[in-house]
Amino acid sequence: MFEEFFLRALLGGIGVALIAGPLGCFVVWRRMAYFGDALAHSALLGVALGFLLSIEPALGVLVAGAVLAVAFTFLQKQQRFAADTVLGLLAHSALALGLVALGFLDYLRIDLMGYLFGDVLALSWNDVVLIYVGAGVVLAGLLAIWRKLLAVTVEPELAQADGIHPLTIRLLFSLLLAVVVALAMQVVGVLLITALLIIPAAAARRFSSTPEQMAVLAALAGALSVALGLGGSFSFDTASGPSIVVAALLLFLGANGAAALLLRARS
Repeated sequence: MFEEFFLRALLGGIGVALIAGPLGCFVVWRRMAYFGDALAHSALLGVALGFLLSIEPALGVLVAGAVLAVAFTFLQKQQRFAADTVLGLLAHSALALGLVALGFLDYLRIDLMGYLFGDVLALSWNDVVLIYVGAGVVLAGLLAIWRKLLAVTVEPELAQADGIHPLTIRLLFSLLLAVVVALAMQVVGVLLITALLIIPAAAARRFSSTPEQMAVLAALAGALSVALGLGGSFSFDTASGPSIVVAALLLFLGANGAAALLLRARS
């Protein structure tokens, strides 16, 4: 029935958005949007890896994302190349390798568009459960490193002087992002995952006075974007993943417009 598959899509999308929002705040604060793109590009290689090894594509995406996160952390530590150069190398190499690998799997019928732009309406109840289990793990991990991650984000030198290892915290955060990418792949697709991380966080920024407040508002903004996007997708017969991102964009524009009006009214 329509109600059931729409409910699965709504619950699955909200589950991803609720954890993508808080992580997206750190992506915005740390100016790591390009790293999010790199992880998203590696997802396609992970899909190919999953089919080649006869494992779940989501598990392959998680492995590929974890390898990229470790490789980026190691290469960045060497300081031989600029961070954006390393990310460009890893991101586009992973994307190209993934497309080439999928080309060798011509004996399989692979919905490439579904992986690129998502197919949230095809979620099963098992997928929804997996999303919430994964989101719970990521949330627990984020809460465990929250204060240390904030310290490393605001003042890495001072954090290191306090006994915090910035490299370890950055790596743990990158691994949490890799899990979210694996969870979000079917919701918005590998090409739009970064938008689900960044746009709700950016929308929440104007109305937040503390990091915790921004994280909560970003999660709520992401969940609202999913609900509005799926509603628009059904009403106008548009692709669900892009519709969710468009809804997030409209929410961002509306939030910034409202913030500007409030600021003008107070002055």
